[in-house]
Amino acid sequence: MSNTTEQYEDQMIDPVTGEIIDQKELAERLLAQAKAQGLSLVGPGGLLAGLTKTALETALEAELTERLGHEHGQTPLGSNIHNGTRPKTVLTQIGPVQIEVPRDRDGSFDPVIVPKRARRLDGIDEIVLSLSARGLTTGEIAAHFDEVYGAAVSKDTVSRITEKVAGEM
Repeated sequence: MSNTTEQYEDQMIDPVTGEIIDQKELAERLLAQAKAQGLSLVGPGGLLAGLTKTALETALEAELTERLGHEHGQTPLGSNIHNGTRPKTVLTQIGPVQIEVPRDRDGSFDPVIVPKRARRLDGIDEIVLSLSARGLTTGEIAAHFDEVYGAAVSKDTVSRITEKVAGEM
């Protein structure tokens, strides 16, 4: 992905300009802009959800472009081309995020970043396990996700996550 920002130790380098990005200044600008637009930091439609959505969609588009060998709108190298997007809601560590997943014409694109049929990103399973290890019941964990992340997670889903991870150990 040529449009990503490289990070060296605690510094982020802009790949286009080569300049060091002041992360604190960037965060302050984003927070000021969110405040001016009436956005909250967290929750549905919040700043973090918007940043997560943009990052995931950009990464997915780059993944498809790399697979197809051409940018959207450019002359294709083969018969497979970009073919719009499909909506998908994924549960992230900051709550549910609605994203648009790019598609290819022949349907062979199987994204790595947000795999087909996956509804949870990495990190959610760890949160469930941590809460379970602290003695919370499946109902209490489901209520926690609803209260903290605004995400409706069923007790059955919580049970499946703990069983899946326990089976991998």
